[in-house]
Amino acid sequence: MEPSQAVFYFVLLVLALLVVTTVARAVRIVPQATAVIVERFGRYNKTLDAGLRFLIPFVDRVRAIVDLREQVVSFPPQPVITSDNLVVSIDTVIYFQPTDPKSAVYEIANYIQGIEQLTVTTLRNVIGSLDLEQTLTSRDQINGQLRGVLDEATGRWGIRVNRVELKAIDPPASVQDSMEKQMRAERDRRAAILNAEGVKQSQILTAEGDKQSSILRAEGQAQAAILKAQGEARAIQQVFDAIHRGNPDSKLLAYQYLQMLPQVANSPSNKLWIIPTELTQALRGIGSALGGSTDGTGTWVPGEPSGSGLAADLAHTRLEEPEEALRRARADADAASADAEGAARVTGQEPPAAPPTAPPVG
Repeated sequence: MEPSQAVFYFVLLVLALLVVTTVARAVRIVPQATAVIVERFGRYNKTLDAGLRFLIPFVDRVRAIVDLREQVVSFPPQPVITSDNLVVSIDTVIYFQPTDPKSAVYEIANYIQGIEQLTVTTLRNVIGSLDLEQTLTSRDQINGQLRGVLDEATGRWGIRVNRVELKAIDPPASVQDSMEKQMRAERDRRAAILNAEGVKQSQILTAEGDKQSSILRAEGQAQAAILKAQGEARAIQQVFDAIHRGNPDSKLLAYQYLQMLPQVANSPSNKLWIIPTELTQALRGIGSALGGSTDGTGTWVPGEPSGSGLAADLAHTRLEEPEEALRRARADADAASADAEGAARVTGQEPPAAPPTAPPVG
């Protein structure tokens, strides 16, 4: 290759590179929500919005690209002293958005660093007028004051502070321990009060239940006693009426009295048996019924059976032999069967079956 041809190709290559560089510097594609600050000969010229934009090569220069979206910046914890001389560590989060790209570029060198320092100083001023309890319970108030101060200061920077949040407020470890003990004591006190209230209500309900149960039990016992007394009175009245309808004599009553004496004395704990005065009268009545008599001291002396009274009746009483009683009972049964058969023939009904005959007694 000749030297002239080589120089020619070199010049063509340089021209091609120059054209490519010129086109690259002249054409700019700006993304959405982005602003491009353009300077011409070192002075602010214009702000490019989103879309395809053209610049004058080697005359216009891109100074900065500003993101117009809302941004979130979390600053490291900052030690702040409260009005009661306690150091608390506060972690803040700032939500801001550039509204004027030109001011954000030319009014401040680094707006993020400026927002951080302004937040720290404002936070110290606000917290310095509050004690620890107010600091922990007044987050909304602190957020409002911080936002007002930051929005006013950053307005000339082309920045709008949308929101300020206190992410964490950490008191000293000793204070945290004391607060935990205080809260634990408060919870224990509330638990004790609730427990006492529960025990009180339980005891009241238990007492009410016992009272009602005792009242119902007493009413039941009273009704049972009344019914039992009424039943006993009715039984006594019926027995009394039956006795009077039977017209018993003194002999039967004396005999019943003697039958009750073993039951009166039937007790293993009886060491002394006191004979009532009615016993002598009963014995006297029985003795007279049996034909006895009494001596001068009132003691009953048995005598011979007489012709009158119970003694006379017992003297003439003869016990019937078993064979004779069985024979007489069979005769009565046969007569009754015959009468039943005759009545059945008269009425035209079938006579009833005869009762089984008892085997003979040997």
